[in-house]
Amino acid sequence: MDSTSQPTPAAAQADNTASVDRTAAKAAKPLRNPCNLCQSVRAILKRPKTGQQLCRECFYHVFETEIHNTIVDNKLFNKGDRVAIGASGGKDSTVLAYVMKLLNDRYSYGLDLVLLSIDEGITGYRDDSLETVKRNRDQYQIPLLIVSYKDLYGWSMDDIVKEIGRKNNCTFCGVFRRQALDRGAIMLNVDHIVTGHNADDIAETVLMNILRGDLPRLQRCTSIITNDTSEDSSGLETSKILRSKPFKYTYEKEIVMYAYFKKLDYFSTECIYSPNAYRGHARVFLKDLEAIRRTTIVDIIHSGEALSASVQANESTKLPTMSTCTRCGYISSNELCKACLLLEGLNKGLPQLGIGHTTKIRRQHEAANLASGLSTPTSLSSPSIDGSRSTDENVKVVTHIKDLGRLANQPTLDIV
Repeated sequence: MDSTSQPTPAAAQADNTASVDRTAAKAAKPLRNPCNLCQSVRAILKRPKTGQQLCRECFYHVFETEIHNTIVDNKLFNKGDRVAIGASGGKDSTVLAYVMKLLNDRYSYGLDLVLLSIDEGITGYRDDSLETVKRNRDQYQIPLLIVSYKDLYGWSMDDIVKEIGRKNNCTFCGVFRRQALDRGAIMLNVDHIVTGHNADDIAETVLMNILRGDLPRLQRCTSIITNDTSEDSSGLETSKILRSKPFKYTYEKEIVMYAYFKKLDYFSTECIYSPNAYRGHARVFLKDLEAIRRTTIVDIIHSGEALSASVQANESTKLPTMSTCTRCGYISSNELCKACLLLEGLNKGLPQLGIGHTTKIRRQHEAANLASGLSTPTSLSSPSIDGSRSTDENVKVVTHIKDLGRLANQPTLDIV
């Protein structure tokens, strides 16, 4: 008999049956680390916010749906609103621009979207990030306006740091940026500004306000939408532009993951003047707490909201009534707004004017004005070409809010 004879039909059938059984057993084997939502695809990430293990598509769906629900539940927009997206080129504003366009198209919000960027004048940082913003403009097909500190105030942040050093420069930048956003919004004639402030940012601000004993400001930092409406001397409202934070409950880590998986184009370098900022200490503290308790960020936000409600009920701790700056028309609780006061200090060689508790410095400055025969603060000025202080003849006065519309056509402002 031939030793290489073929197996009998019964043996062949047994082998085939065993093969089918092995295939069925393999198919029935549970998927390793399945997505908690669809259960059909392997999870590739764990949400820092909830601990859910999700696949890529389910993460996209959850991330976008949560932001949509935040917008709808808080009634952030009305159909037909013209909305400016504060764009810096960083991860938050890049994801915000992408998601706002996506949701606007998907759910028919009916919004007219524009990008609004502020050029603080920080060489090697902002000039590079603005190139990213311009690419985003082209990628998302959203018009862009860039306004600069130099155009608005006569000073860039590089100029300011040369004048005052690295201490307190974030105070100047924060005040100027906030006003610059509003001025840019007026130039664009928008109804609403949205910013990329995320849950981490808001929790940090809550901590900072508590540590500084500045509880009245908790209302602004914890509110998802604010309205900087003030009245001029005639009782007319001078500002109706709303601000909102669609990312109020969105964790920074999830924004980073979304940008990474979507391969979005963003600028990731930290500002060269920010390492010494007070916020950095609050950020480190918050991250340490989050490592112990995952819900720390949202817990702090809710605590800030509760404290804010208590503060609002106490008449003695409310913020002062807002009016308008007598010089530039911007909202202010004093005769001069914070930006005009800071500029006054820069232009007069008194860089501490407007920083911290400035009552004594204000009095000294007013006394100096009176001694020189001036009954009101002198005009805002900028350094002259040779670096010396400007004289009254070549003073640059910050444009009044009511006159901003004409600036939108200036070639120095990049409208596309």
